[in-house]
Amino acid sequence: MDVIGIICEYNPFHNGHIYHIKKIKELYKDSLIILVVNGYFLERGEISILSKKTKTEIALEYNVDIVLELPFVYGSQSADKFADAAIKILNNFKVNKIVFGSECNNINELTKIVDTQLNDKEYDIKVKKYLDKGLNYPTAMAKSLDININFNNPNDLLGISYIKAIYKNKYNIEPICIKRTNDYHDLNSNDKIISASNIRNKLNDNIEIKNYLPNALLNKIETIDKNKLFELIKYKVITEKDLSIYLTVDEGIENKLKKVILKVNNIDDLIKKLKTKRYTYNKINRMLIHILIGLLKEDSNLEIDYIHILGFNNNGKNYLNEIKKELVIPIKINRNSKIYEYEIKSSLVYDILTNNNSYEFELKNKPIN
Repeated sequence: MDVIGIICEYNPFHNGHIYHIKKIKELYKDSLIILVVNGYFLERGEISILSKKTKTEIALEYNVDIVLELPFVYGSQSADKFADAAIKILNNFKVNKIVFGSECNNINELTKIVDTQLNDKEYDIKVKKYLDKGLNYPTAMAKSLDININFNNPNDLLGISYIKAIYKNKYNIEPICIKRTNDYHDLNSNDKIISASNIRNKLNDNIEIKNYLPNALLNKIETIDKNKLFELIKYKVITEKDLSIYLTVDEGIENKLKKVILKVNNIDDLIKKLKTKRYTYNKINRMLIHILIGLLKEDSNLEIDYIHILGFNNNGKNYLNEIKKELVIPIKINRNSKIYEYEIKSSLVYDILTNNNSYEFELKNKPIN
């Protein structure tokens, strides 16, 4: 039996994700699907419009067999850290394949990039040279490689990071890509399958979204209070003596942040004032979330000391019983872990911003089935 790993954020879960799951079942008929899902704060520094509980419930409804948590510590970091943790979690559960969406849909090209990154001694030097010129990481990476891939494509970038994590750790996992059916950057399409960013854009513009995701989710979309978000960040920035201790706060940007935040009245203006070639929207968003939750630089490389099983169906339960003695990373939550501490903090902040009860869900720690 093939055990297939998928890694998603579900912000929100939509028709494209249904297609993803159905395609896996079509390609691997007797497979078991294990999902690693990001929680409240996401890889690009966004705040999820679906709670972790809702993501788990909808994934199980659409034939995912086991749902595992990607903790905030890793899920709010850039692609390589995000991918490395997610792949490590999947490897612990004995997956033999991962299947991810890709704009280029060319696993050989993506693998060539990883080979260059890992084996070309000049590669890191080239990237650093371009970073020192003020370019952001995707642009620096593109200029350092002589391969025809559009580095504005988020799924390809994540795919590269997934493959890199597999190769670096020598995991026995086969990476497989399927063609992404929509353009992440297209915010206007009304096709049946559109990107999550398009759906969020339509929500912001009060455009009906019922054609793009399951009806069961329509009343479970969370509203993010951006005024509260700004006030919380403003409080933290003004009252903290040293912001440089937090992850993603680099190169003296904390000084600019302390000045700018006193001159703006909302989160959007704050981000616009901070943006540079080096500090992209995504990096600024991550930085602000890291400051808000208090993610320290010294905690950015924490070892995964437990894995939280969010939910499973009967097939998933049977599989867990088969492999539980082989698991290297414990599946019992370590309440003394720093990873757990950050997860609790992120749930509390998420509740303030959404008026949700995610903190209660975290404390109960009962898998959905």
